[in-house]
Amino acid sequence: MMAIFGGWSRADPVLSEADPGDAAAFAALHGASFHHGWSADEFEPLLLDRAVIAHRAMLDGNLGGFILSRRAGDEAEILSVAVAESARGRGLDGKLLDLHMRRLAGLGVQSLFLEVGADNVAARRLYARSGFQEVGQREGYYQAGEESGSTALVLRRDLV
Repeated sequence: MMAIFGGWSRADPVLSEADPGDAAAFAALHGASFHHGWSADEFEPLLLDRAVIAHRAMLDGNLGGFILSRRAGDEAEILSVAVAESARGRGLDGKLLDLHMRRLAGLGVQSLFLEVGADNVAARRLYARSGFQEVGQREGYYQAGEESGSTALVLRRDLV
């Protein structure tokens, strides 16, 4: 498992669409990135779903990050984004998001939504740079350990 999160060289990431074979690596990265990580058994049906679009970033043959969304008509919602800790600060999140939004737009998606923790400063900065606007809040949405849930901000970006 350490190979997934090992140190990275400065080689450019290889960005591509993900497939069901990525479920275990996605689960490992998600578990390292979030308090309640999703299992490979949860990722596999998502990666098989024709309404789900997923991209991965490979660095030196290892998973550096991923993003996945579910489409519904001309809208989509980002379900999750994760970047390996050792790959952060290199703009990988922005590259994945940009590729993902271009692909969704090419599929006819006009509006893209997501939820992000109000206290997740790095993610909020990424989404603001990418043109997302706050359109709502969900109080107590995220579980915050033993404490009461934290607020999720609902963001939107038009792709057309």
